Amino acid sequence: MKVKICGITNKSDALDAIALGADALGFIFTKESPRYISPDVVQEISEHVPPFVQLVGVFLDQEKTEIDQIINRCRIDLIQLHGHETPEFCRTMKRRVIKAFHVAELSDIDTISTYIGSISAALLDTKVANKHGGTGESFDWGIALQAQENNDIPIILAGGVNKTNIQKAIQLVNPYAVDVSSGVEEYPGKKDYNKLEAFIQLAKL
Repeated sequence: MKVKICGITNKSDALDAIALGADALGFIFTKESPRYISPDVVQEISEHVPPFVQLVGVFLDQEKTEIDQIINRCRIDLIQLHGHETPEFCRTMKRRVIKAFHVAELSDIDTISTYIGSISAALLDTKVANKHGGTGESFDWGIALQAQENNDIPIILAGGVNKTNIQKAIQLVNPYAVDVSSGVEEYPGKKDYNKLEAFIQLAKL
């Protein structure tokens, strides 16, 4: 199982996640997020990332010019879009795109099909009012399974996964990858080494 550790805010957590076997690191470039990281810091971190570990830039309704500047400067491999970006906007990106869909009920996955051909994967996160991720709350994983069965596209499972439920989530949904942020934190923006280690080990059993 591929594992993405999101909400990385410092070099130490990034290197720990890599050493423990993470396949991808997520950096949030939306300033309103408690897990925001500046391009300066990501640029420095990127110089220490080995081959085959993917760097993911996370954006929320930001201008294409801003996204382009950041991904070039920070050596970003994939773009993750969490806002109201259209399929047409996704196709203008200069990197492969992961589009987030916020899920509370079955109808929330209806729009995934309209993005097929414009994105490389669909990330399913929990819908929480006025939040765009990192809530630590899960949703009905049966909906994630339905999304996978209905759409010929890789599904990334996020939203409330942690060391206590990750194996159940994988067994039920068998997604392409799992994405965790708050589930491996000491507090918002700071990862807990032991939680990181346990989560990655369990996800890769």
